[in-house]
Amino acid sequence: MPKNIKPRGFRLTAAGLLIAACLSAGPALAEKPVVGHFTLNNGLEVVVIPDHRAPVVTHMVWYKVGAADETPGKSGLAHFLEHLMFKGTAKNPMGKFSQAVAAVGGQENAFTSQDYTGYFQRVARENLKEMMEFESDRMTGLVLSPEAVVPELKVVLEEYNMRVGNNPRARLSEQIDAALYLNHPYGRPIIGWRHEIEALTRDDAIAFYKRFYTPNNAVLVIAGDVTTDEVRPMIEATYGKVPKVIADIAPRARPQEPPPVAERHLTLADPRVAQPALHRAYLAPSSTSAKPGESEALEVLAFILGHGNTSRLYRALVEEKGVSVGAGGFYSGSALDPSQFGVYGSPKPGTTLPQLEEAIDGVIDELLAKGVTADEVERATSRLVAEAIYAQDNQATMARWYGAALTSGGSVERVQSWADRIRAVTPDGVLAVAKTYLDKRRSVTGYLVKDTAAKEDKRS
Repeated sequence: MPKNIKPRGFRLTAAGLLIAACLSAGPALAEKPVVGHFTLNNGLEVVVIPDHRAPVVTHMVWYKVGAADETPGKSGLAHFLEHLMFKGTAKNPMGKFSQAVAAVGGQENAFTSQDYTGYFQRVARENLKEMMEFESDRMTGLVLSPEAVVPELKVVLEEYNMRVGNNPRARLSEQIDAALYLNHPYGRPIIGWRHEIEALTRDDAIAFYKRFYTPNNAVLVIAGDVTTDEVRPMIEATYGKVPKVIADIAPRARPQEPPPVAERHLTLADPRVAQPALHRAYLAPSSTSAKPGESEALEVLAFILGHGNTSRLYRALVEEKGVSVGAGGFYSGSALDPSQFGVYGSPKPGTTLPQLEEAIDGVIDELLAKGVTADEVERATSRLVAEAIYAQDNQATMARWYGAALTSGGSVERVQSWADRIRAVTPDGVLAVAKTYLDKRRSVTGYLVKDTAAKEDKRS
């Protein structure tokens, strides 16, 4: 996902996380900016991140609702509503908001995850209040005509075809997620199951909107050439006037996973596969659900094991054994509930997927037997902190760190303490989480192979 900015409806799936390994555990700040943080009387939580290097601002509204909060049988509803939020309000007809953004040379988009849905604009600082007026209006003023809903459902179905139906790697990730989560709604695709998307209605969208789109279930993040003192009056004059739709938002109590007891394997055969691949996901705690220190140790473990061409997996499988054209790992810690730790690879010609899996298991077994060195931990923590510093060059990235944290059970303080917690990771801590969570009984291993017998299925 980005990476820093996801297009509308984009899901950072397990497969997508492969390219985001080192920052996948969530927000990270190596230095502590003076961040404003307050809550309006209507419950809207506000974060202001000053960044005075250019006269621009990133304006983001995050709702604490995502695909995992959908009613069973209504998968894809959160993402569908994300699309419908661009259909206009009584005050601002469809297209007016987007035209206003384009007229000032700005950017806009939206995104849906398992735990949150977000909307953002990037504009010159003098246009910030106008963005607030538009976004606060559609927080409760959305109008959905039947004429707008039906065509947009077709758009979503086409997006499904493009992103999943015609993408074998995405289909493999979809199947792995479904197998990994036996009881938790993270097993449902963010974009939804096709047959359930097809059944979504205008009434479904309106009910979801009225239930979850309310200021006391949202976080406003502003990053850019502003100060808290100068934007607070604008926020009060716009968002402060939005009434609560629901007085009290119920805690997000989701079904949780039973203790994992069985290793699982699956194979997806597709005639469009050009390169076979192996992907394994382990059930692992997120930064929110982990015990103290575990999430940070898992992030360092993912770096040592699978980040870049100096990682253990790459060196062993690509350079030394020559059994893979690529290999790596990731940890997805930014989630409200237990998430994933993963490894992956693609075999070289002449190497079978079982042989590649055996080689991957050998690297993991060696790590579990001998642990990691102090030098490896030092290199990993230094790189992670350094990359976090470099990432702060993008104000949208900083806004996303805070927004994702505050909508997934985290806090401003936790974002700002990330670097210190990473630096505190020890070799013993890394080995402890490896022994606990790199247990194959907690895993699903997926093979992606070419189906030479079947005709191509366009999934349309």
